[in-house]
Amino acid sequence: MTEKSRYFVLKQKAVPEVLLKVVEVKRLLASEKGITVQEATEEAGISRSSYYKYRDDIFPFHDETKGKTVTFMLQMEDEPGLLSKVLNVVAEFRANILTIHQSIPINGMASLTLSVEVQSSTGDVSAMIEKIEEQPSVRDLKILGRE
Repeated sequence: MTEKSRYFVLKQKAVPEVLLKVVEVKRLLASEKGITVQEATEEAGISRSSYYKYRDDIFPFHDETKGKTVTFMLQMEDEPGLLSKVLNVVAEFRANILTIHQSIPINGMASLTLSVEVQSSTGDVSAMIEKIEEQPSVRDLKILGRE
């Protein structure tokens, strides 16, 4: 029986240092012409074997989202205009809103589930999510899935 690949979305602070360095090596290799794997791994401070072990298993979130649907859930205060602010951020990054579901506020808090299609014209999805999280009345944001 073969094990299916499973994917997880983690915030950067939860990712082990070695995996972040693998991402850095990949960035160096893509951006600097003529740099070798040996040079990039030395600059990032990891071994070549670590790079080769993990290179196919980690990538920045935004690199693999074009043409995909990303669904996330927000816990937010019941504040007039907050939903509009969130949707404006999505529009600013040129993502296509597919579904919106907002619960009735209970004790001053509401849940919002939002599915967006990431297009080739969409900006950095990570930056979009960070900007949504920065809204003062957004208490929590979780990525539920990516298709």
